[in-house]
Amino acid sequence: MEYILGVDLGTSGTKTVLFDKTGKKIASSTVEYELFTPKNGWAEQDPNDWLNATISTIKHVVQKSGVAKEDIKGLGISGQMHGLVMVDKNGDVIRNAILWCDGRTGLECAEITEKVGKERLIEISANPALTGFTAGKVVWVKKHEPENYAKCYKMLLPKDYVRFKLTGNYGAEVSDASGTNLFDINTKEWSKEILDKLEIDINLLPEIKNSVDVAGKITDKIAEQTGLSTDTLVCYGAADNAAAAIGTGVVSTGKAFTTIGTSGVIFVHSDKPLIDKKGRVHTFCSAVPDKYTLMSCTLSAGMSLKWFRDNFCNDEISVAKHLNKDSYDIINEGVANIPIGSDKLIFLPYLMGERSPILDEKSRGVFFGLNTIHTKYHMLRAIMEGVMFSQWHCLDVIRKLGVSTNLMYACGGGAKSELWRAMMADMYNVDVTTVKNEEGPALGVAILATVACGMYKSVEAACEVMVEEKEKVAPTNNCLEYKKYYEIYKNLYLALATSFEQLSYLK
Repeated sequence: MEYILGVDLGTSGTKTVLFDKTGKKIASSTVEYELFTPKNGWAEQDPNDWLNATISTIKHVVQKSGVAKEDIKGLGISGQMHGLVMVDKNGDVIRNAILWCDGRTGLECAEITEKVGKERLIEISANPALTGFTAGKVVWVKKHEPENYAKCYKMLLPKDYVRFKLTGNYGAEVSDASGTNLFDINTKEWSKEILDKLEIDINLLPEIKNSVDVAGKITDKIAEQTGLSTDTLVCYGAADNAAAAIGTGVVSTGKAFTTIGTSGVIFVHSDKPLIDKKGRVHTFCSAVPDKYTLMSCTLSAGMSLKWFRDNFCNDEISVAKHLNKDSYDIINEGVANIPIGSDKLIFLPYLMGERSPILDEKSRGVFFGLNTIHTKYHMLRAIMEGVMFSQWHCLDVIRKLGVSTNLMYACGGGAKSELWRAMMADMYNVDVTTVKNEEGPALGVAILATVACGMYKSVEAACEVMVEEKEKVAPTNNCLEYKKYYEIYKNLYLALATSFEQLSYLK
């Protein structure tokens, strides 16, 4: 039997899963790590934590499975998008990585827009300059940490750093590179025009390949540390959401998925690049060769619920441990007793600023309508509804671009919640389904690796075998009730935008 590893490098932790060639999960392992917030709106991680987690989880999975190393033919890696990793000539990390949810680069994004031109930037990269994207981070380091910039030999995205350490080879691939603001969506190469205008040396960036291409083989050092064979092929992999699309079978036009993970994402497959000229949703290359995707991103989706749980739900965490249950299951039981609209309480999930569709790094989280009748579970339901209102807002923009979605796949940690899936079906007013294998990005890059290894002729062919749908949730008449609160939700940002900006200037 032939086996494939999928490594998913997330913001909360890294998960490695071993699959057989039919998509059956054999073994898995997860290691969590720390997120650093040295200043309000900043977000960083140590890339070596990602590498150590990858090595540790691979080793654990290989040992746990009992599979012979020679039978593990390939490995694919997915990763959180947009982060900036800078390494020196020795391949050592120069500073902590600046992450996708970091909002420090507002001035740098304005500078990029001015130098390249707002319309021209979207024409080339398909997206406006946003604080989440990589280009602003590069300009920020160049401006504020010139000594670190001078040491830089290569600038890498998170998963590309880990893949470099696994194989010894530098490289990037189209699905992740197209989320940097430095990539030409038309030529599928780094944009010389943008790089020249920003005075960034193109040699600092690695060569770009397709997601299914072979990046190299496992090095002797990594083989010794993990128990893998040096004959194991490593493919270029994909950005986490592009990988999740593959892992849920969203590989043909009209199919879409919603992820409720740390961030919240709606992801739609397309045969051609569909560009929102206002930049409210993003256009990237797909992990399927020569295809494209339309994507929105709510920065603090599952993060909002986790923030509240970690700070205010110690009782639920303790009960869950005692009952050997997931603390989120305990939370869902309480939330299910609260009515739609949380008794007139609305949450804006802008804890780390917001990207889609309001494009405002200065926005912040808000509970609106707090009253003495409200309990902790009212606030928890308001958070869950607020996250879904944000997704609904993004889907409205996507639909107005002419994209039809009549079936939505749900994935990410939030997809495990029946309550969240029901909210999704009602708000979107479409059927919502999941897949039997819930590994999402890990399965997606494993599928890519099967193509790289020659097990399947195409991504689509592999998905037919390795991805299987589960149960569906149909929408109910609750959509009309949710819509009353959704209209208020949309207006709240407009009413508070000036106040968010004023707040950001306070020391």
